[in-house]
Amino acid sequence: MNRYLINLSYIGTQFRGIQKSQLKGSVIEDPHTVEGALEIALKKLHPINDFKIKISSRTDAGVHALHNAIHVDLERHNGQLYSEDTITRQLNRSFKSQALPVRILSTRLVPKSFSARLHAKSRTYIYRLGVLKPQFCDKPDAHPFNRFLPIEENDRCYFIAHPHFDIEKLKRVASIFVGYHDFRTFMAISKGNPKQLEPSHTLRSIQSITVERGTCMTLSFNRDLVEHFYDYWDIRIKGRSFLYKQVRRMVGAWIAVAEGRITERDAYEMLTVPSSHSWCEQSQVVPAYALYLCQVEYDPADLTIPLDELPRPTSTKQTSITTN
Repeated sequence: MNRYLINLSYIGTQFRGIQKSQLKGSVIEDPHTVEGALEIALKKLHPINDFKIKISSRTDAGVHALHNAIHVDLERHNGQLYSEDTITRQLNRSFKSQALPVRILSTRLVPKSFSARLHAKSRTYIYRLGVLKPQFCDKPDAHPFNRFLPIEENDRCYFIAHPHFDIEKLKRVASIFVGYHDFRTFMAISKGNPKQLEPSHTLRSIQSITVERGTCMTLSFNRDLVEHFYDYWDIRIKGRSFLYKQVRRMVGAWIAVAEGRITERDAYEMLTVPSSHSWCEQSQVVPAYALYLCQVEYDPADLTIPLDELPRPTSTKQTSITTN
C-alpha cells in the first residue's frame, strides 16, 4: 500500500462542495461533489484496496480552489507503484471525458504517516470584490438587474454598488483580525452536523491579511468597459486553519463597515466578545462564489519518504516503472 498526495484545482460552481454527502450505508457514486468525482476517477486505476480520500481543506458549495490537496492510499494488483505521472494523467483524462471543471496539478508519493489535513502549515484564501465606482452608483442603471456585469465573471466575483464604499475602512478593520483570536462570532453551525451545537475550540491564528488591487478576468473585448465601471479588490487571508464559514463571515463584516452599515467599533466587539449573540444583523455572509482557496502549504520535510519506506525494485523493468 502506498500513499499519494494529489494536488488539484477546481471551479466549484456546479459542485455541492468538496466533501461527499455522508449517507449511512450508501455506496452510490456522487459526481456532484469534488470528492465524489475524484473517487469515480480513482476507481478507473483499478486499485485492489478499498481506498478512502482524505481532504486537506473542505470547501463549501460554490467555492473554487486554485490549489487544494488530498491524500489517498492505493495498491496495485501486481504490488508495484503507480507512476505519479500516470495518476495525474489518468485522472485528468477522466475529468475531461465527463466535462468536469477539475484539474490535477500534480501527484506525489509521500510517507505513509503523511496527512494532507494535519500536516498543512497554512491555507491561503482570496475573496474577490468588484466595486462599482462611486460616480455610477446613483444612476438608475446601478441596480443589480440593470447595470453592466461581465458574463465572464459570473459566479467568479462578488459585485457590489454602494456610493460611500470606503476601501480604507475595510483595510483598517481587517487588520485587527490578524493574530490569535477566538472567532466564535464568525463561525456558522453546519446543518449537516447536528451534534455541532456548541463549538468546542474556536481559537484560530490568522497569519496575514492583505487587501490589494485586483484584476478582471474578462476577455480583451470587454476589459475596457469593465475597468470603466468597476474597481477590483483581492482580500487575501492566510492562516493554518479556519472555522466553518469563518472567512465569508469576516469578509461580510468588513464590507458592512466599508459601506457604513456597522462601525469599526461594532466589528471590534464582534471579534473581542466572541459569541453567536455578538454577530451584527446588519452584516451578512458574503456569497461562496467569489471565494478561492489559493494555496495549501506543506513542510518539504513532511513530504520526504524515509529510507525504510523507499520502494525497492526487484528488476530493471520494475525500476523503470517506479522512477518518475
